[in-house]
Amino acid sequence: MIKLIEILKEEASKILVPRRSPEERQKNYLIATQKKIQQYIKNGGEGDLDLSSTLITSLPDNLKVGGSLYLYNTPITSLPDNLKVGGGLYLSNTPITSLPDNLKVGGGLGLSGTKITSLPNNLKVGGSLYLSGTKITSLPNNLKVGGSLYLSGTKITSLPDNLQVGGYLDLNNTPITSLPDNLKVGGSLYLNNTPLAKKYTKEQIKKMVPGVKGDIYV
Repeated sequence: MIKLIEILKEEASKILVPRRSPEERQKNYLIATQKKIQQYIKNGGEGDLDLSSTLITSLPDNLKVGGSLYLYNTPITSLPDNLKVGGGLYLSNTPITSLPDNLKVGGGLGLSGTKITSLPNNLKVGGSLYLSGTKITSLPNNLKVGGSLYLSGTKITSLPDNLQVGGYLDLNNTPITSLPDNLKVGGSLYLNNTPLAKKYTKEQIKKMVPGVKGDIYV
């Protein structure tokens, strides 16, 4: 009986597949992710493309995503030229530092927790723009944000001319010292714990920026 068990173990060991190395598993994972992207393109680029928490490091040029593109928690460092995203683009917790000049985002743009330091000129974001906690220090001229603009916890000291924000503008806990008189905000303006709020009253700020439709919080 014991000998039979030993023989069975020996035979089983011959057919066991050796365990793949971490490098091989990573390579196969990347191949599977690339196949997912190619299949998405082949299907006409409709719906969302969820690549979050994968090992993706780059995307093909001229990629068009009909829905939202999820890239948070990935090692991606740059985006391709002519990228068009019909829905939201979510890049939180990635090492990305810049965006392509001709980027178009129909929904929200999530950049919180990234190393982003600047945005391309004439950027248009259909939804909300999330920049809280980033190292960004300035915004481009003619920036248009359809939703809300989150800048709390950044080093922003001033805003560009012709800035348009459809929702509310969050500048809490920033070193903001001035606001452009042609600023347009569809919602409320938040200025808690800022030099601007310590220097001026709510009524004075309201006169400075008559384009703020909502309330002003200081």
